[in-house]
Amino acid sequence: MQRLTALVLLCSVLTACSGGDIGQLEDPGPRTPSAERGGIPVSQGTHVMRLDQPGFRDREYRLRVPRNFDGPLPLVLAVHGGASTAERFQEESGFDAVADDKGFLVAYPEGFLRSWNAGPCCGPAKVAKADDAGFLRTLIDRLVRAGVADPERVFVAGFSNGGGMAYRLACEGPGRVKGIGVVSASLVIGCEPERPVSAMIVHGRKDTSVPFQGGGRRDFDDSRPYAPVSKAVTFFRKAAGIAALTSDKGCRAGKRKGIAVRFCPHGGGHVWPENAARDLWRFFAAL
Repeated sequence: MQRLTALVLLCSVLTACSGGDIGQLEDPGPRTPSAERGGIPVSQGTHVMRLDQPGFRDREYRLRVPRNFDGPLPLVLAVHGGASTAERFQEESGFDAVADDKGFLVAYPEGFLRSWNAGPCCGPAKVAKADDAGFLRTLIDRLVRAGVADPERVFVAGFSNGGGMAYRLACEGPGRVKGIGVVSASLVIGCEPERPVSAMIVHGRKDTSVPFQGGGRRDFDDSRPYAPVSKAVTFFRKAAGIAALTSDKGCRAGKRKGIAVRFCPHGGGHVWPENAARDLWRFFAAL
């Protein structure tokens, strides 16, 4: 444990970086001339950015802007899984293509040493007590204040450890988030949101990392099992006052007073399904 903590602190120092809110823009290929709104670039493509986070260190995120920006636009925070990165999730999630087609922003935040402090999980971020929830709330606020993101249409989609962060934002910051999409994650924190949040939950029946029926191990130093996925489905359904979920094209869904809950089990394992980005956006767009 002491060796791990020392490693976390050393890596934090080595990877810490300074600078303002805006980092260097990467070249996404042909694009319109550089343009900004409120200090945020709005030219088409991917922009690599930094966000000041007082008391910890600057944090990085990648912002995907569709062509012909006419904001403020809907915003999806796409949160990578453990042992992954924002860049990798951008490449693999499929959100870029959907965002370019449908005209919304995607922010891919970078975790702390490839992990997120989602409560009792996970790894370096938990050990270092990284304020990841604060980072994501600040990121949302920054993009809203700049006038690029619509405060009434902010959504969070996460995979695995990133799904745990989506649950945490729904539980601790529902005033900022209209809906979440969670893939292959378990609800393992106490949740008392100030208001109901719409949720789409996707989980594989053959998941051995976060078992569908519960079990496994939450973290390297926490042998408690994950809760079954049904716990999260039931929680969000009851919080929204939805009596029961009905069958809907392979999923189960319900809606009441503008709050929707959709549960989509599949036959695979601990994976991000091929069409997850498009299905999640369809859910978000209908809210």
